[in-house]
Amino acid sequence: SKAKKAKKGFMTPERKKKLRLLLRKKAAEELKKEQERKAAERRRIIEERCGRPKNLDDANEATLKKICQEYYKLVVDLETTKIDIEFEVERRDFEIADLNSQVNDLRGKFVKPTLKKGFMTPERKKKLRLLLRKKAAEELKKEQERKAAERRRIIEERCGRPKNLDDANEDFLKEVIQEYYDRMYICEGQKWDLEYEVRKRDYEIADLNSQVNDLRGKFVKPTLKKVSKYENKFAKLQKKAAEFNFRNQLKVVKKKEFTLEEEDKEKKTIVDFKKGDEKKVAEAEA
Repeated sequence: SKAKKAKKGFMTPERKKKLRLLLRKKAAEELKKEQERKAAERRRIIEERCGRPKNLDDANEATLKKICQEYYKLVVDLETTKIDIEFEVERRDFEIADLNSQVNDLRGKFVKPTLKKGFMTPERKKKLRLLLRKKAAEELKKEQERKAAERRRIIEERCGRPKNLDDANEDFLKEVIQEYYDRMYICEGQKWDLEYEVRKRDYEIADLNSQVNDLRGKFVKPTLKKVSKYENKFAKLQKKAAEFNFRNQLKVVKKKEFTLEEEDKEKKTIVDFKKGDEKKVAEAEA
């Protein structure tokens, strides 16, 4: 009893408080390490993608203009990729919201309302499917056009028009190149952040999908009527035997029917043959 009492009072309020403080401290350290690791990984990937700024000390005017055009094109490509990833993040957000609603419905054991029997005939179902497909195709086309227009607008708004370099001197060209490089570096950083958000949402979607599957498996199945397996087998065999008529498929064989007179004649002939044979044997012996 003393041992039980000692065990019961093992976690005193002071010890619980100390344990909570230690856990918080450990969690803060781990979070700080993870943030530092993430920041270092981010810098490494951005530098790897952007590369080092090009040496412009000995570059002539034509080379500087070429570098300006190249950097501007890279900025446009990065902004385009960023927009695509932003759309992916939004799409995943909608998917997460839908899965969350499914999880909540399943936890509350949401029961679907019973529909009226015989309302949806096969013809009505077919017509409804065709209408839904047609409507979905129209909506998809409109959404794609709207998305493409929105994409073009955002790219033009973010990138702006390329700067006029016809009458520019070398100092101005170097400033433009540095500006484009800085913008490219920022875009790569934003792109990496968006990619990280996509990965995070993918993990969240996978977790929610597993929750939905687990909750669906928790439903109580309706009690089915117990039927013997052997009865089912015998019923099937009887049905097959009734369908497959053996007598109709058998070949008809003609049989000879013997009368009593024919049988007597055969017997007489057999006896006569025997008698004849006996006479022949007696003559041979004599």
